[in-house]
Amino acid sequence: MANFPRRRPKNGVAPAKPKNSRFARFARKARGEGGGDRPRSRGIYLLPNAFTTGALFCGFYAIVMAMNQRFEHAAWAIFIAMVLDGLDGRIARLTNTQSEFGAQYDSLSDMVSFGAAPALVIYEWSLRGMGKLGWIAAFVYCAGAALRLARFNTNIEVVDKRFFQGLPSPAAAAIVGGFVLLMVDLEMPGLQLAWTSFAIALFAGLTMVTNVPFYSFKDVNFRKSVPFIAVFLIALFFALVSIDPPKVLFPLFIAYGLSGYLVSFWRLAKGKPVSIIQTDEEPVDESERR
Repeated sequence: MANFPRRRPKNGVAPAKPKNSRFARFARKARGEGGGDRPRSRGIYLLPNAFTTGALFCGFYAIVMAMNQRFEHAAWAIFIAMVLDGLDGRIARLTNTQSEFGAQYDSLSDMVSFGAAPALVIYEWSLRGMGKLGWIAAFVYCAGAALRLARFNTNIEVVDKRFFQGLPSPAAAAIVGGFVLLMVDLEMPGLQLAWTSFAIALFAGLTMVTNVPFYSFKDVNFRKSVPFIAVFLIALFFALVSIDPPKVLFPLFIAYGLSGYLVSFWRLAKGKPVSIIQTDEEPVDESERR
């Protein structure tokens, strides 16, 4: 085979070959080389995610207490998770620490605290004696919570912020946990209320995936001044709750769970159905996902 002479550089000096080191790829490049600066890794905001972590812990604690047959502690853990879940988004808005990570983390925390935990609590307390029907009812509730959270995250840009599309998962968990807490306070055995628990689990689970609008209270301006009587009514409410929390809270949760149906039927009878489609062009707040 013929050998062709290699072309020499114009200056007569062959270019030096770069030394290939096995650690060359780990060496730092000068700023501006290699396609520009690499994006810096962003951390997560501590304050709102700490509240979300607290809600997640309460959901896990409720599951553990249900497995240990301590249902009163389990129900109260679900209620504390509701309070923490309501605070994390508001704290993120007040401190301007909204993030997509916080929104996704909040949804996963809600699935544990308001989906898996209430389903397991009511199953361990009452539905276990029903066999397959018992765990099917608990699964319907758990699946309804998962579907409700997924639909909320995907429809957040089209649904009117004044209403929830379907029963919110914290309200559904409050109905289930409030029923268990009330019956435990009345010393009613769960096995004797299996069919009632079955109906409540199905009602809460199916209502979460309906299109029934529930008022969200997001258009209430807490920074606006209110009459003096409003502050007195708030103090009166807390006083009534402190008298006997199980007997006061559960009727309130049931009233909210039925309010969507009552308002829908009333507006439909008048020929003015409630629309949950957002009509005004407002920016979507990522911290409202829950």
